[in-house]
Amino acid sequence: MQADTFLALFLFAFTTSITPGPNNMMLFASGVNFGFARTIPHMFGIGAGFLSLLIAVGLGLGALLHSVPLLYTALKFAGGTYLVWIAWKIGTSRTLSEGKTGAAPMTFLQAAAFQWVNPKAWVMAVTAMATYTSDQSYLTSVALVGIVFAIVNVPSVSTWAGFGSALRQWLSDPVRLKWFNITMAALLVVSLWPMLR
Repeated sequence: MQADTFLALFLFAFTTSITPGPNNMMLFASGVNFGFARTIPHMFGIGAGFLSLLIAVGLGLGALLHSVPLLYTALKFAGGTYLVWIAWKIGTSRTLSEGKTGAAPMTFLQAAAFQWVNPKAWVMAVTAMATYTSDQSYLTSVALVGIVFAIVNVPSVSTWAGFGSALRQWLSDPVRLKWFNITMAALLVVSLWPMLR
């Protein structure tokens, strides 16, 4: 891979990983509601789940979905339904969790599995593999795309959990927390719109 292509891939990975989307909205809300440390498994689950999705797309799953559009549509709507359910849970949360209540942050496995129904993750994976792989050294370029995303993804998404965690003190006021969670739930639902069209 040429240096300019590698730089473009790095910038693509960074901008798609750090910009708002379902994962980052959930991490921001989790940082507020559970704190940074309890959100770490969620962050690493996103990284591992997205990497597995990315490699699978590179090894042929993307072509399968392109040839069976109904399957891709079903995945998008399954992901959208799950996101609406998560938005409902966030929007109806009224207290910061200190580990004493029944509320819990998303686990590593839940976050990893979510990537497989996350519409933004699919768009990112298909675009990355279609744009940054080369026919001459296809498997090597698939691996390189995976490595770049593995390096960039977790640090990028962790900033959202960090921002949320930094706001915990200010949002310890129940009225502020209520409106924050309702706003985050609405933004999570709005983040679906471009991906479900």
